[in-house]
Amino acid sequence: MSRRALVGAAGAAAATLAAGKAFAQTPPQTGPVAPPSTVTTPPRDFSRSGAPTTYFTDPDILTIDPSFNALRQPNTPIQRLWTGALWVEGPAWNSQGRYLVWSDIPNNRQLRWIEDDGRVTVFRSPSNNSNGNTFDFQGRQVSCEHLTRRVVRYELDGSATVLADSFDGKKLNSPNDVVPHPDGSYWFTDPPYGGQLYEGTTDVAGGPSNMAGKINPRLGQPPGIGTTAKRELPTNCYRIDPSGRIDLVVTEEQVPDPNGLCFSPDYKTLYVASTGKGPGDTGPGGKGEVYSFTVGSDNKLSDRKLFSDFMVDGIKCGPDGVRCDVYGNLWVSSNAGRSVGYSGVTVWNPEGKLIGRIRLPEVCGNICFGGPKRNRLFMAASQSLYAVYLAVQGAAPG
Repeated sequence: MSRRALVGAAGAAAATLAAGKAFAQTPPQTGPVAPPSTVTTPPRDFSRSGAPTTYFTDPDILTIDPSFNALRQPNTPIQRLWTGALWVEGPAWNSQGRYLVWSDIPNNRQLRWIEDDGRVTVFRSPSNNSNGNTFDFQGRQVSCEHLTRRVVRYELDGSATVLADSFDGKKLNSPNDVVPHPDGSYWFTDPPYGGQLYEGTTDVAGGPSNMAGKINPRLGQPPGIGTTAKRELPTNCYRIDPSGRIDLVVTEEQVPDPNGLCFSPDYKTLYVASTGKGPGDTGPGGKGEVYSFTVGSDNKLSDRKLFSDFMVDGIKCGPDGVRCDVYGNLWVSSNAGRSVGYSGVTVWNPEGKLIGRIRLPEVCGNICFGGPKRNRLFMAASQSLYAVYLAVQGAAPG
């Protein structure tokens, strides 16, 4: 063998040995580098100073079933639009004004995100510890108030109308969520969650949420608040007829502790979320499920079915706010507690099959579709407001 050939063979052997050592120290990459997400350590930074999403699809929008791919929008990130609340709820989109309203319940205010410049302002303070909000088919805002235990509508001329504050002569508990119907009616849930100091006020002494009478419900309240209110009704769902009549549509036995609700796109199905026991609750309490009902031509409900128990990978993804898209898929806010990576939004087809998830770093209380094309999902999650564009539109206004 010539000297040149000998040197070449030695060099090749050294290169092979070096490659082998490098291979042993650094395993080959078997797939794309995993981007930061809500299940990594440290968690993904959603702030403006956080790392940008550089992948074609956001890593925290998960396809569970291929049918979800037609609903998710490529090349768009989940954005945290604002943070700084105590517990946010009830997002609702105003189409005429192109702004989003939502509730910061413990801070007793409503906030507004304005689309043109992303500015957030205090919209209404005090808000009577409002929770759920919506805009009806005439563009009027409807709000559920915990403190005053009523449903109110803000008229186009600036006045306000009390739509419901009692049923069968008894004061409501704390209306939670409300949805409009094309026939001019409003449907709302009435669990007891406002019967606590943090999100409203307790009953007077001897009431279910203040049995020992140790709490003074008048402290820090306007005159007249906390002087007479005492829980008198089970946790039911009601319908406010255009005439003003209030009808019981879902009883506590059918759906204990009802929370979020929405109609299917054809208004022939009503979905109602059932959550856990609230303050002073003596009823059965919910188990974190969603039920469906068939809506008859007479507005009577029938054919009660368990839509889903919201167990995902063995994790309870407690449902709260619910909305339908135009195809009838159900988008549901997820409260998975400390199970990081399972709070956010779960998406189900009309048959009750999980098809997708959106992961957020905070518990999500409620959602709505908005934006000029109604193809943006707004997510009210604990202390923050998030949003993401979709390839589908929401089925209803507000």
